[in-house]
Amino acid sequence: MPTDDISFTDFIASSIHDMKNSLNIQVNGLESIATACRARLDNETLATLGPIIHEAHRMNANLIQLLSLYKLGKSIYPTDIAEQSVAEVIHEALLHNRSVMQFKGITIEVDCDAGCYWYFDRDLVTGILLNALNNAYSYTSDKIRIAASEADGWLELRVEDNGRGYPPSMLQEGGVEASKSVNFSSGSTGLGFYFSSRVAQMHKNGARQGSLTIENGGAYGGGCFVVRLP
Repeated sequence: MPTDDISFTDFIASSIHDMKNSLNIQVNGLESIATACRARLDNETLATLGPIIHEAHRMNANLIQLLSLYKLGKSIYPTDIAEQSVAEVIHEALLHNRSVMQFKGITIEVDCDAGCYWYFDRDLVTGILLNALNNAYSYTSDKIRIAASEADGWLELRVEDNGRGYPPSMLQEGGVEASKSVNFSSGSTGLGFYFSSRVAQMHKNGARQGSLTIENGGAYGGGCFVVRLP
């Protein structure tokens, strides 16, 4: 294909794909080192590896989110809305984050009925949960709760922590919309909130549309990441 036919966004997407594959190899290597350290009870090295592996997982999730948004924008994402076991999707997301949660000594509570099923895109909603867990990991003291419930034709997914919660300025200035903006002082790009909000909104049932909100409170009194799907 002639170079002139390749758009800048296509070039960036291709580069992100290559970076993601390379990062996956590095993450697998770090996980192997962590397993070896665990076997020989090398807690000092494990404590150093924990934050590094978390950041590697977070960056990998960010790259996947960027690729997904690119495909959604190009209308080439193979969206697959089907009936899913909510408990299984939560389990998969937790399994992906198990090692980093163990490094920090975080206790996970799951409140989801085994018979809870809903229609949604499994991969995209798993991406939302991974984003919410990464966010909670950064701000919790030592507890995270994932809850799923059905009410009035909606599925509500909540990821709560026992940290200090979202700052009043974020909650007063548009909540999720404010979180999507770039903050140069903190280094936040708002990518995770944008991805999660976009995915929630693409789930529709008649006139109803999915949504993402943030609040403080919940079972632990900290930050709450709340997704509602029709």
